[in-house]
Amino acid sequence: MSISRVRLFLLLAIVVPAAAVAGWAQTGPYQGSASAGPPTGQTMPLSLDEALKMGLRYNLGGITAEASSERAQGQKIVARSVLYPDFSGGFRENAQQTDLQSFGFNFKFPPSTGINFPAVVGPFNYFDLRAYLSQRVADVNAIRNYQSAREGQRAAELSAADSREIVVYVVTQAYLQVLAQAARVDSAKVQVESAQTIFQQASDRFNAGLSAKIDMTRSQVELQTEQQRLTAEQAEYGKEKIGLARLIGLSPGQPYTLSDKLPYAPLENITLEQALALAAQNRSDLKAAEAQVHAAEFARKAAVAEHYPTLGVTADYGVIGMNPASSHGTFDVSGQILFPIWAGGHTHGDVLEADATLKQRRAEYESVRDRVEADVRNAYLDLNAAAELVRVAQSRRELARDELTQSTDRFSSGVADTVEVTQAQEVVASAESDYIANLNAHNLAKASVARAIGQAEKIMRDLLRSQ
Repeated sequence: MSISRVRLFLLLAIVVPAAAVAGWAQTGPYQGSASAGPPTGQTMPLSLDEALKMGLRYNLGGITAEASSERAQGQKIVARSVLYPDFSGGFRENAQQTDLQSFGFNFKFPPSTGINFPAVVGPFNYFDLRAYLSQRVADVNAIRNYQSAREGQRAAELSAADSREIVVYVVTQAYLQVLAQAARVDSAKVQVESAQTIFQQASDRFNAGLSAKIDMTRSQVELQTEQQRLTAEQAEYGKEKIGLARLIGLSPGQPYTLSDKLPYAPLENITLEQALALAAQNRSDLKAAEAQVHAAEFARKAAVAEHYPTLGVTADYGVIGMNPASSHGTFDVSGQILFPIWAGGHTHGDVLEADATLKQRRAEYESVRDRVEADVRNAYLDLNAAAELVRVAQSRRELARDELTQSTDRFSSGVADTVEVTQAQEVVASAESDYIANLNAHNLAKASVARAIGQAEKIMRDLLRSQ
């Protein structure tokens, strides 16, 4: 493998795009999937476990990463093949007649000698059955190229493992979003029912002459507002479900319902310090970046080795003759040492290029290492903030519900109008929306912790269900 091919391989070996890693695949191939089949027409239940299994099998980002890993393995095999003996064989059957005069042979002897040299020789025939062997005995450049390709293939495998972590995170995120949107739809339905009840009370009071028409009109406007909100939430719910289906290979037309419900549960069994240690130990993208540094180091050594002499051996053995019965064995063995003297500065250019690549890979490794720590710390900041927000939102939701109950009772008793009730309804709707959003943010933060420590595939389900 030439040094140029090795450098190209190094550029392609890391299979997860930088933008996808930085944003945990909010766009790109991780948002698509191969098809798991046509829609069945029947509503299927979908648990988080089933969604993750389908995502790991059909998500396009994961498939792309696996394909890149396989290509890297092929590159390693090609680089290794240069170090192995090259065996080949051949058979040749030759029938020949030669005009010697056409080659400048024009032998003429005096007639007295009686010698008559023919102008045309032949026809004659012979066959040659032969095996060939060539072997690079000492080629440091080829050895270093193979070592570089081997590290590059290891980096590709680690990147493929990291892509599975990304798939798990992305699918979990989408599943949680659908759950949250389903909760918003349920909340909107409750708000519509509450607004319908209050509107009916206002209508009854107006018909009985106990309140002004403005109270009935105000409550009707609130009812229609809640109905509009429900319609918008239902449309968003449908789009979130289509988005999840696109991640795991389901047809956008496949009806399904989520079978998991994920209640609020604080994360108490992993401290920040433990998470930082786990991330340094388990993050596959960090290991892949380290393997890329090793690959670049070997690539530089391969470039330097272009200055070194190479030793090779070639040999062949076969039988030759007019026919198999009259054939004879022949062989040839030769060895050669090639000393590079001058290549127009090609080797020096390869070394400079390899130095630049190595410098870049080391900087990328340091950046990934810092990003891993930043991911963990950011996830814990989000987790702690979300936990506090859930606590406050839960209290606010209970207070808002109590306020609406009191306002409704006051309106039924005739000591308050629908202004107070409408305001209480809006507070309840806002409190419910905040609670759902903060609960979802807390679950997403726990999912981010699993991804940040590099164990999303192993602990995601248990982490979200931990009590």
